[in-house]
This record gives sequence, structure tokens and C-alpha cells, in this order.
Amino acid sequence: MRRTPTESIESHGRISRRSLLMGSAQLGFIGLLGLRMRHLQVNQAEQFRLLAEENRINIRLIPPARGEIFDRNGVLIAENEPSYRITIVREDAGDVDTLIARLSELIELDDTSLNRAMTEMRRSPPFLPITIADRVSWEEVSRVAVNAPALPGVTPEVGLSRRYPMSEDFAHVIGYVGPVSDYDLSRIEDPDQLLRIPRFQIGKVGLEAKREEFLRGKAGAKRVEVNALGRVMRELDRREGQQGADLQLTIDHQLQAYTQARLGDESAAAVVIDCQNGDILSICSSPSYDPNLFVRGISVADYKELTGNKYRPLANKTVQGTYPPGSTFKMVTALAALEVGVVDANDTVWCPGHLEVSNRRFHCWKRAGHGHMDLNKALRESCDVYFYDLARQVGIDKITSMANRLGLGIRHDLPMSAVAQGLTPTKDWKQQVRGADWVVGDTVNASIGQGFVLASPMQLALMTARIASGKAVTPRLIKSINGAENAAEAIPPVDINLNHLRQVQQAMYAVSNNRRGTAYRSRVIEDGYRMAGKTGTSQVRNISAAERRAGVFRNKDLPWERRDHALFVNFAPYGNPRVAVAVVVEHGGGGSTAAAPIGRDITLQALYGGMPPLSAYPNKDRAHIKEQQDRIRRIMPDRNGIREGRA
Repeated sequence: MRRTPTESIESHGRISRRSLLMGSAQLGFIGLLGLRMRHLQVNQAEQFRLLAEENRINIRLIPPARGEIFDRNGVLIAENEPSYRITIVREDAGDVDTLIARLSELIELDDTSLNRAMTEMRRSPPFLPITIADRVSWEEVSRVAVNAPALPGVTPEVGLSRRYPMSEDFAHVIGYVGPVSDYDLSRIEDPDQLLRIPRFQIGKVGLEAKREEFLRGKAGAKRVEVNALGRVMRELDRREGQQGADLQLTIDHQLQAYTQARLGDESAAAVVIDCQNGDILSICSSPSYDPNLFVRGISVADYKELTGNKYRPLANKTVQGTYPPGSTFKMVTALAALEVGVVDANDTVWCPGHLEVSNRRFHCWKRAGHGHMDLNKALRESCDVYFYDLARQVGIDKITSMANRLGLGIRHDLPMSAVAQGLTPTKDWKQQVRGADWVVGDTVNASIGQGFVLASPMQLALMTARIASGKAVTPRLIKSINGAENAAEAIPPVDINLNHLRQVQQAMYAVSNNRRGTAYRSRVIEDGYRMAGKTGTSQVRNISAAERRAGVFRNKDLPWERRDHALFVNFAPYGNPRVAVAVVVEHGGGGSTAAAPIGRDITLQALYGGMPPLSAYPNKDRAHIKEQQDRIRRIMPDRNGIREGRA
């Protein structure tokens, strides 16, 4: 049906109005979209940029280089060395088994490490690198690099690992590092994020553990671009971390090496302290172990060998081991008696070989007795009865007070593992710990360093240093941190009458230089280097009355673990003391035969700063000493810390 002109005009008008309305609506909607887009892209651009960056950029920690450790002369004793490893990225490797078979033709792959790596690979995202071989040689890295086209996904990498060039010599001082374990993390309240880096190493024992906060350093960081799966696309920027602080110890590496070699295969400990400032010049526990084994991951066989050794190579006997000090404690009893005023240097005590106390007989080591003994003779010949008698008059509390003044029974603040307090007993201690009253027999036993009294070799060396110098020196192991040495503080005098100290010093001189002294056979004959000392022998078993009647067993006739401990303490030179030394030989027998010769040799090494001349020794000893020095010289490091036969 044809429309009339009028109808056509009306229809066109309606369509135009509708088109105009629809166009206006569309334009309004587009305008709103434009405004919204402007709001999002301009007004809120920064917020969305940050969200995009957080999704696209990852911050990753960069492990810092660990601080190094030096001896007092600047020789490295704990260093960082390049450590090469081979990693595999599973998604790039294709057939992993085939790839590992190819790799095993180029380098040796340890089965244990390989199984651990395969387990880690199955648990990790396919794009993460997994270490398949660690601490490989440069030659092995070169072979892998040359064959890289045939080894997709395999990458040689380099990092830093700890190395202890002096190996056994400093094991008990420095300790070692190892990978962070779950146990390590459980002990730390707010662990550093560094500790969560795979295979990151921290100090486990010794100085490495006790000064971890200085040695670890601060992490660096790098920004990397990752895709939606977390795969690294590129590195955007990097901020290097702060290396850990370098520590310088008070120990002389040559004296340390000599002391370790002189102790040999004995189960023993020796400590050398500077009498004037308390610096520890040498502190050795024997036998020792190679800490590098732990850094690399010690094998089960090696660990069983260490833990199964009856001489306990893992234990630090110098500060952890506590022993009855035996007759080396007699200086404490003597000084306590002198300070209280119950005796003077001329008073004598009759020694018939025993003393009756509360219906119990306490024996002197010399069965026939020493006769009349004054203070000098009693220390010189180590008469037990003389000190039994003093102790009854002085009492245990005065003796313990003197022991504490000399550094015994106190846990000293040293950055070493398991530093023991030792034990200087009192009446209250026995009541609280043993639930029993103190009896006079306990005091008599304590007077000669037996009974409940316990001390570490480090404490005995400190006691000797205080007696020698008259100063209340404290032991110091760290000389400086990053080259900054702590300002020396004035050392107060020890709270003991100087005249009384001189009387004990004179008696100790007689021990080593009088023909009747117990250490006379280990004397120094060079003027200006003569030493004053005290031997000690501490029992680890009770001797029954029946055994005394039949004859006491000689140490060499007893099983090793039932023999007496041998001890010796000394200072030198007499009159101008520079060093104090303590030696303990576990189950070594007599102090005069087992410990005193070691103490003398270590003392001379410290005083001369190297092998002493044979003229310092008695004529009869020189041939033996010459052989000993030649043997030790072959294994001693030079002044740069390099041993013969090493590059």
C-alpha cells in the first residue's frame, strides 16, 4: 500500500527523532566510558602500575660473602673459596635420566647427592635450577661447558664456600659452618630471610656459631622480571649485600700448630695465656678433626669414626672438659690460708704419710711421708698432708672464695661452644645439689683438688696467669673486628696480698728448679727463660684399703680409662712473667712425667716465637728434643700459614 506524502513525512520525522535519541544515548554512553577510562588511566594510574609491578617483578636475596677469620699476625684461618656446582633446569632438560647419563660420562656423580637432587627436583617447579653436583673441580666445570650443546638445561655455576686452611689446628676454636636446618630455624625467634635461601650456610659450633651475627653479613637484592608462572625472564637491577665482618683472633697460628702437634695422639688439652693482658695465644684440644669434612657434608663412616673414638675428638676439652685439678689446686689452698692468717711461710706440719680426720685416714701420695714441711717445701714436693692440715683450719668457704678470685668456678665469656663453669663447692651447694651436709672430709679432699672440685684447662691457665702477674686478667679470644681493636681497659690487681703471691711464686719456682721439685726433670736451664710451675695428678677412681695394703696398682697396669689424669701449670719467665700454660693429659698417669714435659716445650715455643735452641734444655734431653723438633718442624706451617708440601 502506497503511503501518502503526508504519511511519509511523518514517518521520516519519527525515524529521525528515534535516531537522534539513540545517537545521543550512544554518545552519552561512550562519554561515560571515556570518563571512566580517564579516571582509571590517569587518576588511578599509579595504583594500578604498582599492582602490575608487584605481579611482574620479584625481589630476590643475594647471599653476602661471609666474614673471614685471621690469627693475631693476619694469617687466614677461615676463608671463602670459589665453589663450583652443576645445576639442571628440568623443563629445559627433556629426558632427565638420559641427560644425567650423559653428564656422568663427564664428571663423577655421587649416588647419595644424586638421589637427594632427584628428590628435590620432583618436589620443585620445573623451571627452578637444582644442584646435581656440588664442589666440582674447575676441570669438571670446563668439560661440562665444552659439551654444553649436548647438555640442555645443564649450567655450571660458581659461588663461595667456607674453607679452613689450618684444618685440625683450629677446629675446636673456630668450629665449622653448614647448611641451615629446620632445627636451626626452630631455635631462632625471628629468623633472617637469608636463612631460608636453599643451602645457605651458618655457623654450627665454635666461633662460627657464637659470632654468627658478625660473620654472616647483610643480604643484597636483585629485581627480576617473571612471567605468570614465576619463571625468571630477565634481571632488572641489583644491589650487592654487605660482607660479614672480618675477625682477628689473639691466637698465634704457629704456636697453635706447634701445641697441637706436641699433644700428638694424646687425649689432652693445652692453653697458653698472656699473663699481662689475658690474650689466649694458643688453645688446643687433642685429638682434633678436620672441620672441612662438615662443610662439605660429612659421610656416615667419617662421623661414626669420630663419635666412636674413645678419645672424643669432637669435644673441646680446653673449655668444655672439667677435671679434678689435683695438686695444681694446692696454690689456692695455700693462698687462702695465707690470707686468713692461719699459716706463714715458716710454719711446719709433720707428714707421716697420712692424716686421721673423723676416724678416716687420708693418705699422702708418698706412703712413707715427707717429714716436716713448710709452705715452700710442701708445694715443691707436693705434700698432701700439709694441705689437709691447712684446709681443716681454713674451711671450704674461704678456699672457694680464693678459687673464685683466681678465676676457678666461673663461666668466662668466651665465644666458644659449651664453655663450662667448673665447680668450686660450698656447704650450701652440697645441701642444695646433693641433699647432704658438708663434712670435714669434703674440705680435706678439696684442699688437694679432689672430691667435688672441677676446673677446665682454660681456667687453670687463667689461675696461673693471675698468680704470676698479680693482675685480675680475663681471657680474650677476639683481638679486633674489621680491624677495629677494642680499647684496652686498665686491668685491676687481683685481690690478694702481693707478699703472699710472692711466697707461692717462689714455691712454684722451686717445683721446677729445685732438685727435689716434682717438675725438676722438665726444667728450663736457659737464664731469663726459667719457669715456675706445679704438677698435678688427679684420681678418677677410689683406692680401697685392701688395695693399699696389697700395693696400689700402677697406672700402666690399669685400663686407660681408669688411670689418673696428668696436669701441669706454669708461668715464665720467672720474675717477669709473659705466658701462663696449663696442660691436662686425660688418663696420662703422673703430672710430672706426662704433662710437665709438654708444658715446658709449649712454654719455650711461646717465649722464643719458634723452635727454641737446644741450649734451653738439660744436656740429657737434647738428643730426644732434637728428634722431636725435627718431626714437628716437618708438619708445622710457615709464617704465612703454608705447610711443607702444600702450594
